[in-house]
Amino acid sequence: MAKPRIAVTMGDPAGIGPEICSKALLSPEVQKIADCILIGDKRFIKENIPMVDLKNADPKKIKIGINSKAAGQASFEYLMKAIELVKTGKADAIATAPINKKSIQMAGHKFQGHTEILAKYTNTKKYAMLFVSDIFWVALATIHIPFNHVSKSLNRKKLFELIQMVDDASIKYRKIKPRIAVSGLNPHAGESGIFGKEEITTITPAVNDAIKAGIDVKGPISPDAVFHLARSGMFDIVIAMYHDQGLIPLKLLAFGKCVNVTIGLPFVRTSVDHGTGFDIAGMNVANPKSLIQAIKVAALFSGKK
Repeated sequence: MAKPRIAVTMGDPAGIGPEICSKALLSPEVQKIADCILIGDKRFIKENIPMVDLKNADPKKIKIGINSKAAGQASFEYLMKAIELVKTGKADAIATAPINKKSIQMAGHKFQGHTEILAKYTNTKKYAMLFVSDIFWVALATIHIPFNHVSKSLNRKKLFELIQMVDDASIKYRKIKPRIAVSGLNPHAGESGIFGKEEITTITPAVNDAIKAGIDVKGPISPDAVFHLARSGMFDIVIAMYHDQGLIPLKLLAFGKCVNVTIGLPFVRTSVDHGTGFDIAGMNVANPKSLIQAIKVAALFSGKK
């Protein structure tokens, strides 16, 4: 039976994307499980790899390791092409190398990252970032927003919907009914309102709504304990209230081995767990293991054997 076809975007040409794409796509472990369609500009790929060459990244306008409008526009167009390939049935899933948010915005695209772009161009209203690893999974209640905006961005209805989405994702992709832990926002999950009210006004009501819907979920659990409990095997998924609350412990335990999955989209999309690495771009020292893992997960989750 045919292997899954994974559209792999090269990411920002000025970063480590071209390098990790070359290394990942030439690796035997990727070639064994997927047929990859690399989307990028051949002038930034040293190896002879079949690809969809958009010829849109002029090396005269793009300096390695430097933000630029040209690099941002090129990486945006790679993602648009990947979406087109999946929509037309020419690819089964998307795996993305990292883009640079500043360069994307310099090109006039006012998005915070891949996730928001994908949601916009697939007309997806309900979506979330879910990070999968062999240790535990982490979903984020809020994504790329300043810390002082987190509290007012938390919403009972949206949090309940997120709990439902991660429950559905686990059933669909892992074939298990997950044990979900919802983290508190404040120290000691608010300590009955002493350190904050969000647990009382928003998080607990959302958790109770999910319990009534038949989901195996507990919370809010103190943020300083919940990840230890998950690592010890008590929970399969932790829902964190903000970006760094969830990703600091996960990356500490599984950096390079966890994969970002955008749930809610009409297709599978995975990504690396790191940025564009401008400080090491062009040095041929970038490790492709996260992209390899992202391609593996995309192939597995695509449902095509």
